[in-house]
Amino acid sequence: MTATTSQPARRSRLWIWLVAIAAAVAGALAGHYVFSPKPASDAAVETFLSTELPDPQGGKLRLADFRGKTVVVNFWAPWCGPCVEEMPDLTALYQEYAGRKVEFVGIGIDSASNIQQFIKKVPVAYPLAVAGFAGTELSRNFGNAAGGLPYTVVIAPDGTVTYRKMGRVSPSELRSALPRG
Repeated sequence: MTATTSQPARRSRLWIWLVAIAAAVAGALAGHYVFSPKPASDAAVETFLSTELPDPQGGKLRLADFRGKTVVVNFWAPWCGPCVEEMPDLTALYQEYAGRKVEFVGIGIDSASNIQQFIKKVPVAYPLAVAGFAGTELSRNFGNAAGGLPYTVVIAPDGTVTYRKMGRVSPSELRSALPRG
């Protein structure tokens, strides 16, 4: 009698495990597709290059001036710890690549006054733009589905996106994405 009553219990437990495993796999796949960077379209690059944003001092930064060059675009915010940590490395890389048709631009997701206060404490050599929270939408156009920061994109001179990364970027990672020589 025990063999008969335990067999349905085993089947029931087996089904529970199979459903749990299927749910875990479905969750992992959904997370991957929702939070993974999506490929940027040509429209994203054109939208970016046709945008004018204020700089922290109130001037205008014409992103069209970067057309035909390799451009490292870093979406960041002063309140984002990993963003702040990578900025000295980005400044050093900007100086290292000066004169090589590689431009760097930081798109700040905050107010001009907060960014001004930030650059008084952390000097940044490359151009910064103030996009406010609208900058999050610009980063989403480049495949940042989650809208997280920091988010770094490299645009080749022909307008294709050759690199994108969510999270802090290391100098060696970025060097491998940039042209040599």
